[in-house]
Amino acid sequence: MELKLVTKTGRSVVVELTESGKFYSQKKYEIYVNGQKFMDSDKVITSLYNLKPNTEYVIKAVYEGKEFGDVRVKTDWEYITLNVKDFGAYGDGVHDDTNAIQCAIMASPKDSRILVPAGTFKISSIFLKSDITIELAKDAVLSAFTQRDKFPILPGVIESYDETDEYNLGTWEGNPLDMFSAIITGIHVENVVITGEGVIDGCTSFENWWKNPKVRNIAWRPRLFFINHCKNVTLHGITVQNSPSWTLHPYFSQDLNFIDIKILNPANSHNTDGLDPESCTNVLVLGVYISVGDDCIAIKSGKIFMGKKYKVPTSNMIVRQCCMRDGHGAVTVGSEIAAGVKDVHIIDCLFLNTDRGLRVKTRRGRGKDSVLDNISFENIDMDNVMTPFVVNSFYFCDPDGKTDYVASKEPLPVDDRTPSIDRLTFKNIEAKNCHVAGAYIYGLPEQKIKKVTFENINISYAKDAQSGTAAMMLGCEESCRKGIVVNNIEELILKNVNITGCVGESVIAGNVNKITK
Repeated sequence: MELKLVTKTGRSVVVELTESGKFYSQKKYEIYVNGQKFMDSDKVITSLYNLKPNTEYVIKAVYEGKEFGDVRVKTDWEYITLNVKDFGAYGDGVHDDTNAIQCAIMASPKDSRILVPAGTFKISSIFLKSDITIELAKDAVLSAFTQRDKFPILPGVIESYDETDEYNLGTWEGNPLDMFSAIITGIHVENVVITGEGVIDGCTSFENWWKNPKVRNIAWRPRLFFINHCKNVTLHGITVQNSPSWTLHPYFSQDLNFIDIKILNPANSHNTDGLDPESCTNVLVLGVYISVGDDCIAIKSGKIFMGKKYKVPTSNMIVRQCCMRDGHGAVTVGSEIAAGVKDVHIIDCLFLNTDRGLRVKTRRGRGKDSVLDNISFENIDMDNVMTPFVVNSFYFCDPDGKTDYVASKEPLPVDDRTPSIDRLTFKNIEAKNCHVAGAYIYGLPEQKIKKVTFENINISYAKDAQSGTAAMMLGCEESCRKGIVVNNIEELILKNVNITGCVGESVIAGNVNKITK
């Protein structure tokens, strides 16, 4: 066990008590700052707030009477603080504070803090600029309007003057389409930090943005947070909730950090994925709690047009010490993955009450650039997950999703439309109170999954296990307490895999070239 520094700002520090648990520490412990007790914590990743800029601190943890530390840290230097109330914001939950907050952002010099103090600040879209830190204080709420006429539109495609290129701003489900700007929007900015104990509330209900969610009304629904071609962006500490659609959507961006934040949407809300990195590189998701109405984390790289044109996969992504619950999938890959996904590692996490743990959604037509490779899950605890592992190469999305071309289980010619899945690894996983199946993995017969590894896996079923359909594909029958069901895999490795309480064989394999136990 060791206390480590994760990150810092001018007013906060994040530490990690290693080997103390998954997301939650096994026992509550104390944190001391400069010899004085600062707080109690029951999480592995802990944020310390209300520190002073440019100040040295010594931080230690006391866990079961033993001291761990000392972490020596100097907070960042801060030039000035710009309080948005000084720029005319009311924070009374009535006045429109968008212009005042936007003014504070645009007026902020480098190495300064934009402070949103306690209060409820009504806003539409706020646009970020480079080299800023925004702090939402405790009890501060950025509360969004829901009237469409208050939101600008980001056009999907703007043609260049000489008609040889195009500029893409808006996006919807992997295609370049007009969308309303997000509540927090960043376009081509870098070095941005949004931190603090406050809340960004989309205020969405079934009377506004969630009403007729699949019908375009002027433009497609906004995100709560959207960044396009941005670099070095950090979200820390804040709570984001009630999003109009996907909650956090980084798009063609890199060097992103999501640390100790909460993402909350009602379980019955429409398309409210928690975090959807699309064609992004170097993404860290650490100590994040997600409870939403769709997939908790959905990793994407464009549908067909964007993936084929730009060929930017989402890559080098780490999800660690997170808790996902109540969503359709804890971590989903797809279905808009035409440029592929590679080098994604999910480590030391909790999955609670989700429909699936891993959920891969792909299909014929995503294209030859849609290569999924080196995706791993390690040291994961799951409880009441319907089906822990689902890999579906016949996902019936899009208007042609139920055609013979997408749905056929017969081998078809491999061509430019054929996606592929290379290496998937699952290691040191405890999954209890499962329902439908332990795993349901179905590759394409003409392009088999190259290698799937299960190592140190324990799966057990709920006493009152419910039946259901493991994957959204034609021909997937409703089942209950099935074991590991696999089809169309070149190599399947099973090392120390224990399945208790399943109905029928523990491993049901079809069209697998090599099985190693």
